[in-house]
Amino acid sequence: MGVLDYISEFFSVAPSTGKKRKPMQTVEIKVKMDCDGCERRVRNSVAHMKGVKQVEVNRKQSKITVTGYVERKRVLKKVQSTGKRADFWPYIPYNLVAYPYVAQAYDKKAPSGHVKNSAQALPAPNSLDEKLTSLFSDENPNACSIM
Repeated sequence: MGVLDYISEFFSVAPSTGKKRKPMQTVEIKVKMDCDGCERRVRNSVAHMKGVKQVEVNRKQSKITVTGYVERKRVLKKVQSTGKRADFWPYIPYNLVAYPYVAQAYDKKAPSGHVKNSAQALPAPNSLDEKLTSLFSDENPNACSIM
């Protein structure tokens, strides 16, 4: 799109200020919400921000997902301004982690199917264990065919 952006500058009616648009991103935040009022207050505070396209609130997981042309830190500060304790979403699905039950990754407070995002849960890039397990895998077309 570099060529189109370059050409569009010549045909632009509005003066270009040199300000680039923020990239579209999804921000996930962990917020403790107890009731409908808490949920509504958090949703309304974020929904009226400039650049927000979609807001999803999952009270069961204590999670709010904001999609749009926004900055992560500004969304977090806006949620914290409601008086709620908020932090970026620290969990990832456990099927994306090689060792989900490592002491640093496993968390009893995590929602079902999620573990903490920690470096200890990821395998070493050249680990021998991963190579050996994929050697006898049914999903590997070059696997051993003795069995």
